[in-house]
Amino acid sequence: MELSIASLAGNLLAPTILFFVLGLVAAFARSDLSIPEGAAKVMSIYLLLAIGFKGGAAVSKGGIDGQLVASLGAGIVLSFVLPFVAFGLLRVMTRLDGLNAAAVAGHYGSISIVTFVTAVSLLEARGISSEGYLVAVAAVMEVPAIMSALWIAARKGEGIAVDRSLIRHILGNGSIVLLVGSFVIGAATGESGLNDLRPFIVVPFTGVLALFLLDMGLSAGRSILEHRKDISGGLLLFGCVMPVIGSLFGLAAAALVGLSTGGAFLLMVLSASASYIAVPAAMRLALPKAKSGIYLTLALGVTFPFNLTLGMPLYFMLASLVGP
Repeated sequence: MELSIASLAGNLLAPTILFFVLGLVAAFARSDLSIPEGAAKVMSIYLLLAIGFKGGAAVSKGGIDGQLVASLGAGIVLSFVLPFVAFGLLRVMTRLDGLNAAAVAGHYGSISIVTFVTAVSLLEARGISSEGYLVAVAAVMEVPAIMSALWIAARKGEGIAVDRSLIRHILGNGSIVLLVGSFVIGAATGESGLNDLRPFIVVPFTGVLALFLLDMGLSAGRSILEHRKDISGGLLLFGCVMPVIGSLFGLAAAALVGLSTGGAFLLMVLSASASYIAVPAAMRLALPKAKSGIYLTLALGVTFPFNLTLGMPLYFMLASLVGP
């Protein structure tokens, strides 16, 4: 695949990314621009349904094979391992105590589904194919990282109780349920089901994503402003370095599995992203003494903007250089 500076710049100039930047600018300017909470919730439901259904339809068309199983296994391993890498890096780069470092680390083994959806949209806009079943890989990467973070915290003497209620809360997370459910429906109905829903989940997709990323930009900017005193220089650097390290783990896994260039890019994005929905909810239950202002601002206010603006062009370049 031909690689050029112009092609990388095209990622930054995509309308969806620019709407995210607009949201950041509006937040930093302390504008009263806002998206109603109910509208944002509907948009997130729509995006999860659309990306899950399209991924399931792609699997129905291509069939289940060994590469799919290997990719799922790679995703689970990455999700288990990356929190330990993040924890070690935090202990070197910051002065966080063990509890808060464990809470932050869990976010960096899990994934940001919005970052993934944006990456899929960028590939589709450029006509680059990828393995549809990576939607399922995204789903299985939510939970293992939480378990790793709780294990790290327990080893530090925090006495975390992983009970039935917590497990039910994690597995019953609405994002996971909707993503997996729509993926299964897409796989069951296949191409005919996709054609039936095409006017709903294909045509409006990019416009809805642009509006949703505007809201995410507003949220990220306001989170930074609200909690900026909690984010030290070391934490800020970690929020930009850890995604790159995670992406390299994802690239190595993609090479072992034999993913296409588009698939390698998506697995890198998953490995580089940090959860700001499922994991924060779990940490509030399991590690209530950890400072949510730190882990939420790092995931949403630092790593999310980094990935959307600078990270994804870098990951695409690396995937292109080593891909088939």
